[in-house]
Amino acid sequence: MTTDRRDVLKAGIAAAALTGIGAGREPLLGMLMPVADSPVPPEAKAMYPGGVRFQTESLGLAQMTPDGYDAVLDKIAPAAERLAKAGATGLMLMGTSLSFYQGAKFNRALQERMTKATGKPCSTMSNAVIEGLRKMGAKRVACATAYNEDVSARLARFLTEEGFTVTVVKGLGVVKVEDVNLVTRDQLFKFSAEVFENAPKSDALLVSCGGLRTLELLDPLEKRIKAPVVSSMPHALRAGVRLVGLTGRSAGYGRLLATA
Repeated sequence: MTTDRRDVLKAGIAAAALTGIGAGREPLLGMLMPVADSPVPPEAKAMYPGGVRFQTESLGLAQMTPDGYDAVLDKIAPAAERLAKAGATGLMLMGTSLSFYQGAKFNRALQERMTKATGKPCSTMSNAVIEGLRKMGAKRVACATAYNEDVSARLARFLTEEGFTVTVVKGLGVVKVEDVNLVTRDQLFKFSAEVFENAPKSDALLVSCGGLRTLELLDPLEKRIKAPVVSSMPHALRAGVRLVGLTGRSAGYGRLLATA
């Protein structure tokens, strides 16, 4: 009887050890978040409750303006290095405008800078929305943004450089990053839908700004406008988990995430 109990105990310890090893082997996605003291976005666990871990490093962006972006550029490579040392197997630079504000070539240079600093697969939120639009076959894009006129215009130029026709770009005029949190779900839904509906012949809607809470709006927006919707945070998370080996599929949140 004693031997049996010891065998059971040994088996239990071995099983627990294997479980711990398995959990530790889940890939870690490192996310460089523009805003200071940023936790893991709630969308991450809503979309991917298992199979991947998340860790953030904050860059301390204060304003969504060119001067604000300039002020945090030198923090990107060191933050990426810290995430890589923490075990990240892929890295995403979050914050769409932070990577598109100087154009397509600049966005690619940021990705290359991160890759060189870490030796890991890296991408940006701007890359993610471009990939999403192309996956959906979009050519003529209506853009609803959180930004002021200058930053919204820079988005239009970036998309044009990437081969899209921008039918309209309209922003909410947010400058201070914390003011993004003042945009309600109902306001964002109405604003985004109307931007698309006032742009004839658009074949997709882009909702741009990682701080806008769009995950739960993707499916209802697509049903209203009868066109695919690509949005910064959800589709950057999709691109990020694909960097570390997942499919990116997360059903219930619009066309792109349903198909991966």
